Amino acid sequence: LVTGGAGFIGSNIVDLFIKNNYKVVIVDDLSSGREENINKKARFYKLNITDQKGLAEVFKKEKPDYVCHEAAQISVSFSVRDPLFDAQTNILGSLNLLQCCLNHQVKGIVFASSGGTIYGGPEYFPISE
Repeated sequence: LVTGGAGFIGSNIVDLFIKNNYKVVIVDDLSSGREENINKKARFYKLNITDQKGLAEVFKKEKPDYVCHEAAQISVSFSVRDPLFDAQTNILGSLNLLQCCLNHQVKGIVFASSGGTIYGGPEYFPISE
């Protein structure tokens, strides 16, 4: 199961899993992901990870062995303007997902995170690695 599977990173993960013959389930509310990014070979649920009942139903029906968590509110400027909304998705939504993983004996979880602006603004462009 891939949360955020309609986003840029999540959709590429989905494509790789499908290319390697894995059965893939996508959970994405399409708030920042795009419908055209959804691989047609995956099962898709338009759902926000904060929806406890909906997410539990997906887990009960699909019985995922592994979860790749890519769903997030990603806008730094929006998180500054509305930190409670940001926390609702990024913290409480993630906790809801983790609880579903525990309740349904998921074997493993991959969680992706970004430093965003943790290191401040770049001193020059293009930024070197």
